[in-house]
Amino acid sequence: MVDVERMPTRLKDGREIAVFRLSARDGIAVTVAELGATLMGIEAPDRDGRMANIVLGLPDIAAYPSAGAPGADVCLGGSCGRFANRIGGACLELDGRTVRLVANEGRNHLHGGPDGFHRRIWKGERLSDGVAMTIDSPDGDQGWPGRLKAIVEFRLIGSDTVSITYQATTDRPTFVNLVSHGYFNLDGAGCGDVRQHELLIASDRFLAIDTAALPTGEVRDVAGTAFDFRSRRAIGDAMRLPDVQLRPGRGYNHCYILPGDGLRPAASLRSPRSGRTMELATDQAGLQFYDGYALGRGGSPFADRAGLCLEAQGWPDSPNHAAFPSARLDPGETYLSQLRLRFGTRD
Repeated sequence: MVDVERMPTRLKDGREIAVFRLSARDGIAVTVAELGATLMGIEAPDRDGRMANIVLGLPDIAAYPSAGAPGADVCLGGSCGRFANRIGGACLELDGRTVRLVANEGRNHLHGGPDGFHRRIWKGERLSDGVAMTIDSPDGDQGWPGRLKAIVEFRLIGSDTVSITYQATTDRPTFVNLVSHGYFNLDGAGCGDVRQHELLIASDRFLAIDTAALPTGEVRDVAGTAFDFRSRRAIGDAMRLPDVQLRPGRGYNHCYILPGDGLRPAASLRSPRSGRTMELATDQAGLQFYDGYALGRGGSPFADRAGLCLEAQGWPDSPNHAAFPSARLDPGETYLSQLRLRFGTRD
């Protein structure tokens, strides 16, 4: 039995939205907001049964940068789109014509542009076990062709699993890559950095990136590198292995290539301190691992590496790489992205 509570609230500019809390008896609780279809929190027990929010967030949705509040816009828990991650040069080719997007990270297009989906108000509707949120993006939005209608469903499965499912349709050929951009700290938000977290990623290859965090097109093997998480290891221990991809002052912000098809296990995370675990399954072709190395910059309320992201998505900049899996969506098709997060404890 899932309890779904709807809590009306008002942003500082007067716009009215709702925040939803999903809770299961003797289990986890999830908080999501219509602004940005934002994952504000997941409360989960540690090995001793103590509850804590393990998603970085702020108590009031009106205090989020996506609501216009001061601070760096780090897509804190938001649903990023139309295209998560980066598009190089903020342009691409589609059916013989050049599509120019709005740049918002230097000359590049990041997470849907300066007015991406994580800054929009989605329309929420209660479900028996969660909430569905919809958004209607017009043709030309941030430069993207086609009217796009998208829906995300946040559901609780049993007492320990969060399901996040995106779907989208279009009336013109376009590209779509939607992602939930939650930052996780299994010790609890505000409880130190994540370098002692133990990570496993079910992948033996990743995409090399340039200084702008754009894929170079090179696919690298993880064996013998700082990127090998095929066996569970502490993130800080892995970083000690010198690697040309881990530049001074930076860290992990790379897309891992996930083998197989359909909904399948992709990663797991454990905190030795709290005993909390998170198991991630997805149907996507890639998993972006960002260790939050720049999270504390630009006025963010959080310190560097206060949380990490495991973003299930298509490959970054894929419209500009013919060899990458396509993110194209045509009329009559339905885009689908599925994510399952299962929480538990392990000594």
